[in-house]
Amino acid sequence: METVGRKKADVGIITFHCADNYGAMLQAYGLKRYLETSGVPADIVPYEPPFMTGRHWWIPYIPIGGPKKCIRWGVTRWRAHKRMGTDFFRLRANMRRFRRTYLVRRGQGRILFAWQMKRLTYRCYIVGSDQIWNPAITCGLRPVYFGAFENRRKEKVAAYAASLGGKALEERYDAEFSALLAHVDVISLREAAAVPYIGKFRREPIQAVLDPVFLPGKDEWEKIEKPPRREGYILLYATELDRDMIGYARELSENTGLKVVELRTNTGETDKSFLVDYTAGPAEFLGYIHRADYVVTNSFHMAAFSIIYEKRFLAFLHSSFGARIHNILQIHGLESRLCENGRRADMNGTIDWEDVKRRRESCAEESKRFLTDHIRV
Repeated sequence: METVGRKKADVGIITFHCADNYGAMLQAYGLKRYLETSGVPADIVPYEPPFMTGRHWWIPYIPIGGPKKCIRWGVTRWRAHKRMGTDFFRLRANMRRFRRTYLVRRGQGRILFAWQMKRLTYRCYIVGSDQIWNPAITCGLRPVYFGAFENRRKEKVAAYAASLGGKALEERYDAEFSALLAHVDVISLREAAAVPYIGKFRREPIQAVLDPVFLPGKDEWEKIEKPPRREGYILLYATELDRDMIGYARELSENTGLKVVELRTNTGETDKSFLVDYTAGPAEFLGYIHRADYVVTNSFHMAAFSIIYEKRFLAFLHSSFGARIHNILQIHGLESRLCENGRRADMNGTIDWEDVKRRRESCAEESKRFLTDHIRV
């Protein structure tokens, strides 16, 4: 989506926009859109290396471990793609359509390798958000996600809501991580729990900020959503298998008489009574949340948009990334929406949405101030 008469961008955002993942693309749009509405034209840098995009290919590629492990992983994922059949291609098309419409401008050439970054003309770079500093996702620490690349026009690198994927990296990464951090001029993190670890390498105060999806208002998200034709349903989305969550959704369906619509981007275990959509892109993801009567999820971003859209929802904890959901519910005073340790929360419990909105706006102001103070062009 390109504005007529748009000022040439001096800010380039380096993030995971090329991952076919709802959260990755929506956080990228949230940051880009907020900057633009604040009078700072910004581009998503079309850095789309094979180690990130390859996992979404029909015959997958990801350089994890040695050749045998890479081949074994690729064959497993390829078989899953085959089981999806034509839905695999419909899903990829919806992901690609969103990326081309809202993230990457027409005419921007794809950048596959770090050496190509030298041709860019931006003066300021924002790295983040998302898990750009998680070597498990990026197949090792990658210099581009630290702004560590040769470019004579580059003046500043700021990290907004950068994430390690946890509280700290393994000690074996410390030396390399410290050297790469030297290329980042100012740092903010998505998880407050990681601040002490970054403090080992930097003397200046490190700020924890909100995920970019909370920066634009609800009205901005409504503009780009694509609602489903269906109404009257329970929406389910799992980022990992949780049989307790599936069981809860089934019970809620039986008690309310509403069908469960499950969003999936791959095949796997589910309930035969659920209506499964394997093809939804980010715009459809938003539309499904907006139209839902109830939302059940262990996804951080579905929980986040349930808050933005003021939905009746329950959040189950992800085994590895549960702290993110814990944190965002705590910020909004919504701890009562959390299901953990076998405890079932009350889906129909009262939510004071005015209080939730006040809390979000207060935290969002701090996050916006970080960008205002450090992104000047």
